[in-house]
Order: sequence, then structure tokens, then C-alpha cells
Amino acid sequence: MSLHYTLSVVQASKVEVVPMGKSSQVEGNVSGLNQGAVLWADMARWFGEDIRSILSNIKAIAFREVEEIRLRVGQPLLVLTSDKDFFISREGGVCSPDKAYLVNSEDLASALERMTHSSVYAAEEDLKKGFLTLPGGNRVGVTGEAVLNRGQIQTMKHVSSLNLRIARDISGRGLKLLPLLLGADGMFCHTLLISPPRAGKTTLLRDLIRLISNGVSQLGLRGQTVGVVDERGELAGMWQGIPTYDLGYRTDILDGCPKASGMSMMVRSMAPQVMAMDELGHRDDVTALMDALRTGVRILSTAHASSLEEARKRPTLNCLLEQGVFERLVVLSRKHGPGTIDCVYDLETGRIL
Repeated sequence: MSLHYTLSVVQASKVEVVPMGKSSQVEGNVSGLNQGAVLWADMARWFGEDIRSILSNIKAIAFREVEEIRLRVGQPLLVLTSDKDFFISREGGVCSPDKAYLVNSEDLASALERMTHSSVYAAEEDLKKGFLTLPGGNRVGVTGEAVLNRGQIQTMKHVSSLNLRIARDISGRGLKLLPLLLGADGMFCHTLLISPPRAGKTTLLRDLIRLISNGVSQLGLRGQTVGVVDERGELAGMWQGIPTYDLGYRTDILDGCPKASGMSMMVRSMAPQVMAMDELGHRDDVTALMDALRTGVRILSTAHASSLEEARKRPTLNCLLEQGVFERLVVLSRKHGPGTIDCVYDLETGRIL
């Protein structure tokens, strides 16, 4: 079974958009109600009637623990936390795979209609990259059949699975790490955060941006102008020009712009002292980053890799490491939950801090 989303005829009801980054505010404002049920219902609005009803009835899984909701055509509905996978029944209970609700093509069609606000074509640029970004920075991974033109992906059809990854905003994680990212002169060092997927690098990056932007008096760090190139809309969770997440008093955000173009635009127009971005790795990103360095801007970025050795096997990252662009490299994992800091390298000396 598969779904060609351009043929979808499901008519979704109007979605009231409430940025998911505000979940903590929603939770705090609920009085006399089951807060977990309210948050489940808030997330469920992105799905069609069947899935929406199931998610709204989940009681055995605390929403604050949920990292992903996965829909695969012909397979059981699956909810993932940091350490467990849960198959979900039609009644919203946890069950074995053979008793779980089987996702069908109508479920995916309804979800795509709602996630794109009934305008799938308007979202094609994101879809051909394999994802959608919802208000609040929640990302939806999309897989199916890629349509190619001269070797380049033009669009995607026969969508067969969706993975809704729930964004979290956890303040304070970067405070203990930040002293290791400052040089002897008190300046912020060029820093690369690396980890495998789902290890918390975007959450940590967001917190570091906020700290650098606001300044940390106890560290003698004055607030600095930070330019954020938020290509996938996950860092700020922008919705109609308003950021869902607090990235600091002195932060300027360029939303939905490719990193290579965005870095040049930021340098020319906003004169940042620190430039931050997520998931560095494309060859064009490296060229733009090297141009930005010539202006004296400091770099804070993330990339996919589970170790320094693995990062060196990626040509674009190895190029930057060989040229000594980064002064600090932070390795994250999930050993003790997302955001576990395995080690911090001083790349100039080779020491582990």
C-alpha cells in the first residue's frame, strides 16, 4: 500500500495553529484538567479523525517523555520515548504489535492535508528534502518514492511513512558546558556540536544561542549579537515571523533560508558577532562559512557524527577540521538520555577538556 499525495481528496477541517513550543505554557495554564491529555490532544490536531482520536485517548504514556510519533502504511501505530517503543491500539492503549492500530493510506493523506494546511503543492520544496516543519519547530520526516529529473529530486510521491519528531526547549543545559567553550581571552570559540540523530544537539544549540545572546555575568560573558540561519525552522520555531522559542535578546533569525545563502545575507545585513546554524555538512555550506570567517564572525554549529573519528570521515567536515576552523568539538550521545555530553575536545591542543 502507498499514497500519492497529489491525488489526495481528503478534506481536512481548519487547523487552529498553537505553536508546540508553547506546550509548557499550555500545561501551566490548565486548571482542573488532565494536563497530559490536553498536550496529547494538542499534538493530535495534525492528524485525521482516526489517529486524532487514538492519540487523544492515550493515558499510559506521559507526553513529556514522547520523542516521536511514527506512521507507516500497513504497519502498527508507534510512539517512541527516549528508551522504549510503544505500539498503540485503536482505543489508545499500549499493546502488542498484532493488536495495534494499523496505519492506512487515508491516515497519511489526512495528516499531510492538515500539516500543509490543505496546500501540499506549497510545501513541495520541503517535501523534496524529505521533511515538513510544523509551528513550534516540530519536524515531520517524510519517505516515499522520489521523483527525479536529471538526477535531482523534484518531488515525492507515494508517501508511505511519516515521522513526527517533537521539539523540546530545555533551558540551562548549556550553562555547565559554556565555560569550556570560552578561550583564555574570554572570547567564544568556534564550536561544532556533533551527535547521532535524537541525541539532543539541536536542543543544546538552542540553549547556547540564548546564553550567548543574553550574556552570562558570572562567566564574564557579555551579550553578543547572534545571527541564526534556521534553514529547517527548528531552532526558532518561527510562525508568521514570530519565534516560538526564546533565542535571546540580541538574536536575529533568518528562517527557511538555505544555510549557504543565509550566512552571506546575515554577514551583509546584520553584522553578527556569532553565527549559529544546525546540521552543517553540504559543500556549499563550507564555502559560505569560510567567507563568513574572514569577517571575524564566530561560528556555532551542529553536524551529524557520533565521534571525532566519524566526523573526519565526512569530506565536508574533515575539510573544516583539517583547516583548523573549529576550536572546540562537543560530542553528544544518548548514553544517559538525550543531551549526554561524552567529551569536549580542544582541537588546537588535541586535549579533552
